[in-house]
Amino acid sequence: MKLAVIGDELSQNATLVADTTARLGFSGVEVRSYDNTPPDALTDDQIDTMRGLLQERGLAVAGFAPPVFKGPLPTTDEQLAAAREVVEASLPRAVRLGAPHARIFSFFTDTPYSPEPLRAARTVAALLDGLEPGVPLVLETESRSNTPHMREVLAFLDELGRDDVGLLWDPANAVRGGWGPARYPADYLLGRHLIQHVHVKDPDGANGYVRLGDGDLEWPAMLARLAEDGYTGFLSLETHWRHGRVLSPDNRDRPWGEDFSRDGFAASVECMQRLRGWCDELPGLLETP
Repeated sequence: MKLAVIGDELSQNATLVADTTARLGFSGVEVRSYDNTPPDALTDDQIDTMRGLLQERGLAVAGFAPPVFKGPLPTTDEQLAAAREVVEASLPRAVRLGAPHARIFSFFTDTPYSPEPLRAARTVAALLDGLEPGVPLVLETESRSNTPHMREVLAFLDELGRDDVGLLWDPANAVRGGWGPARYPADYLLGRHLIQHVHVKDPDGANGYVRLGDGDLEWPAMLARLAEDGYTGFLSLETHWRHGRVLSPDNRDRPWGEDFSRDGFAASVECMQRLRGWCDELPGLLETP
């Protein structure tokens, strides 16, 4: 496995992100925002700068995290056009970055805890029709979306019928969203063969996120299980914990810009060090950066 951090959890300053990631012995950066620019609005110059900074330090682009299909399930022509605009803006940026994949969602549910994975899959299929993504896509498990757990993921992917879409497993999202227990390992076992990327953060129930290791998830045991099952992708830290404040709902829905990154640097460094420590205690788990 390889360690990464979502860059704007540390800072909007790309140089600081790259330097810190390399100094702490991580292998890559998952790109979301920097320079106060949302991921789907990054310019060619910004993308080239970020890619160059990472290459200079021997770091990989661990993924690209735009807000594709992150919003209410569209029902009007205008809403469909807006969703198509985001995906059409995002995919070329992922390609230019040299990202191994681009993250997508399955739209938010109309009613809490009432996912409709088949309906969402048909909408996503229509929006992707005729597009050449250029990179693989990874579907994130998200509590407010139509794919909060593996059961819905499997139904969604089966209905979608594409072989270029894998799974981004984020077990913290379901806990934070109020679904209750993380359903680990039973939920994980249903879809472990699909996992291509993992987001690491630690929830305190539905109250918010805390320092890695202080919340509800048994990450050391989960890391050991991922290794046992042959997972070799990135473990990408998505801290969502801040010193002195709690991220607002808008911060979580629109995680970019200085207001999102504020107070995140020291908190994320703490979590990076803890994650690295756990991995170092599991011999052979990490690839050498």
